[in-house]
Amino acid sequence: MTVQRSWWGWGTTDQALPDDECVALAALVPGLPSSPRPVPDLGDLTLPASRITPPGTLPLTTDPAVRAAHAFGKAYRDVVRALSGDLRGAPDAVGLPRGEDDVVDVLDWAAGAGVVVVPFGGGSSVVGGVEYRGDRPWLSLDLTGLDRVLEVDRTSRAARIQGGALGPVLEEQLRPHGLTLRHFPQSFEFSTLGGWLATRAGGHYATLHTHIDDLVESLRVVTPAGVSGSWRLPGSGAGPSPDRLFLGSEGTLGVITEAWMRLQDRPTSKASASVTFPDMTAAIAAVRAIAQASLYPANCRLLDPGEAALSGASGGEPVLVLGVESASVPVEGRLAELTDLARADGGTVAGGGGGRDAAADAWRSTFLRMPYVRDGMARMSAIVETFETACTWDRVEELYAAVRSEIGAAVREVTGAEGLVNCRFTHVYPDGAAPYFTVIAAGRPGSEVAMWDDVKTAASEVLGRLGATITHHHAVGRDHRPGYDRQRPEPFALALRAAKQALDPAGVLNPGVLLDEIPGRAIVEP
Repeated sequence: MTVQRSWWGWGTTDQALPDDECVALAALVPGLPSSPRPVPDLGDLTLPASRITPPGTLPLTTDPAVRAAHAFGKAYRDVVRALSGDLRGAPDAVGLPRGEDDVVDVLDWAAGAGVVVVPFGGGSSVVGGVEYRGDRPWLSLDLTGLDRVLEVDRTSRAARIQGGALGPVLEEQLRPHGLTLRHFPQSFEFSTLGGWLATRAGGHYATLHTHIDDLVESLRVVTPAGVSGSWRLPGSGAGPSPDRLFLGSEGTLGVITEAWMRLQDRPTSKASASVTFPDMTAAIAAVRAIAQASLYPANCRLLDPGEAALSGASGGEPVLVLGVESASVPVEGRLAELTDLARADGGTVAGGGGGRDAAADAWRSTFLRMPYVRDGMARMSAIVETFETACTWDRVEELYAAVRSEIGAAVREVTGAEGLVNCRFTHVYPDGAAPYFTVIAAGRPGSEVAMWDDVKTAASEVLGRLGATITHHHAVGRDHRPGYDRQRPEPFALALRAAKQALDPAGVLNPGVLLDEIPGRAIVEP
């Protein structure tokens, strides 16, 4: 049986929650409707007429179903808009390149025709990064046809991989070599290497090499001004790094078509344990001690009481989920060192630690299933969304308390009822942590997007006031622009605008992401 991607929600259609499960989950949030909103049939929806006639020599399509599937990312607000059948912003065409030459040809044509190009990997953006909100005709450039591992250097333990390779696709090609990229974001199945690089994505691993940045040897990027290819090097002090210009550029400066990536041997030993704590103060102290001990656990997820209860990892106390792995040595000794540090701050280790752990398994199952649960709750008009940040350890407790208090108050003001504001720490560093918050509340049918936007605005204000980043690993997109502008130094903004002008003089690459769309650019009728 062929598994079909959902056009309106997360993942695949076979994993979407059935109606009765949506209703059962909604019963946990008072004030929601008694039945779920139906999922629109694409055949019943009307897309705006395409404003472009693609040249027959280019790999472009105006097929309505393909355009609809590229209209949004996968944020809560995207899911709600799709469920309402609002496809007014769908792309005029979708590019389906099969190689770098196709990308060059599409960008050359688009720059001359005044057609906006928005790069699209797996379409899993949760920050408005794969849609265009301006007035010009636009196309979504789907890179998943560039999905091959082109070369493997076993000696240097690296590989040259095309930017459109989805997570499972690239890992399957690395497996026969006994190698792995070891980058597993929650969107792993539905996101691409190029997307990870363009958004500086964070992976599942909680310490050491947490971001895709750490795994890059060199990049190849197609820009309207030419193709940029950096040298393959283990390190270099030769001026500002060309790779750093494109990492996190979110499709505004060019399209990442290839990268040489640092790999690792596939792990052969794994173990996990969970630790409960009497309160978050003790739990945070333990996590800080672990992060500063240079033991580098693969997993170090601290779940607050609400998050732990929601995932079934505990009955209502904070839980730390620890995991270790290695491709060369046994890991039980390292896990014991980690649990000893946790005990020193009042932690209680479930079952003594080692092997498989029930709380860790419960959290992992919930983690993978949560996007489908969110979609099911969205059909019931619930508000279910997340935001994440990072700050130094001296501000972590203040940030945790302020967000829960102030966002809880914002939820009450917006919805008129209590909601849940839960937290987990997804990544930890010697100097700080990345708290990840989940908000669950009752929305009003037809007003869900506006209500969430009000809550998210309040959250952004709290983060900015406390000097915490607007995003640790979800990227900027269009939704985080105000917070990013606040965080970004103005001299750097000047340099970024100059780079945009030099590399994309027609202003066609993903305008509105990172930088404002430049007014006055000539638009040539295609």
